[in-house]
Amino acid sequence: MLEEGQECEFSQRRNRADGFDEEVIAQLLCIPGQDFARTAAGRRVRIMRTSMTTLTQIWMTLLLSNVLPSDHNSDLPLSKCQLVYAILTRMSVHVASVDADAIYLFAGMPPTRHPLDPDKSKQGHGVSSIDYEPLPVIRGSRHT
Repeated sequence: MLEEGQECEFSQRRNRADGFDEEVIAQLLCIPGQDFARTAAGRRVRIMRTSMTTLTQIWMTLLLSNVLPSDHNSDLPLSKCQLVYAILTRMSVHVASVDADAIYLFAGMPPTRHPLDPDKSKQGHGVSSIDYEPLPVIRGSRHT
């Protein structure tokens, strides 16, 4: 359980200037010889299903069907690749915070450092009437 004001390992890593090492993520999530799909400028943007390991495909399906619903699941955008990487490397992940950030982004509102406590946010998000019950921090499996 996280203490007041404490961020999970996933959020800490995501918020650091050096963040996630995309090369290491590709090595863990992709089958040998495969990599992220890239923009014309060479920036990594997503991993296509055909480039993923079976375990990555399973986690992608779980996340996109239940945790962070999406209308398609043929690829995994970079931000969600970071989440799968965090789970597979057993980083702590505060699921409620990840969900709240996704809801705010979907609604066109910026995520906040305190998505579950609007009183601590810089601005209200219009969802304070929703009763959020904090979810436990989960750790992923190391099976590859």
